[in-house]
Amino acid sequence: MNDTTNETPELNPEDDTLSPTAEEFQVSQPGNINPEVLQNISVNLSIELGRTNIKIKDLMRLTQGSVVELDRIAGEPLDLLVNDTVVAQGEVVLVNDRYGIRLTRVVPSTDRLKSL
Repeated sequence: MNDTTNETPELNPEDDTLSPTAEEFQVSQPGNINPEVLQNISVNLSIELGRTNIKIKDLMRLTQGSVVELDRIAGEPLDLLVNDTVVAQGEVVLVNDRYGIRLTRVVPSTDRLKSL
């Protein structure tokens, strides 16, 4: 018989962290999820400057120095996306010679849940 409560955590090969055990996924009360498990889930965070649609023939003609016009106006806020869902907007800043984003608007959590 396989007892899941005695499982040992396995090393996650992608980032050298321990994968949660089955015991860690058990809820403390019905309807509740262990917050420690949630806090260790990785998400994809990205910043979107803008978008455009082009035909494949135009895509094939792109070379170094080509300019692609986007759907945003200069100075318009950038979108901060988590797993392809907009969660905030902001402006570009420099932090120690690296780009960053200063949040100017955060989408309310109720609105974020609607888009799931």
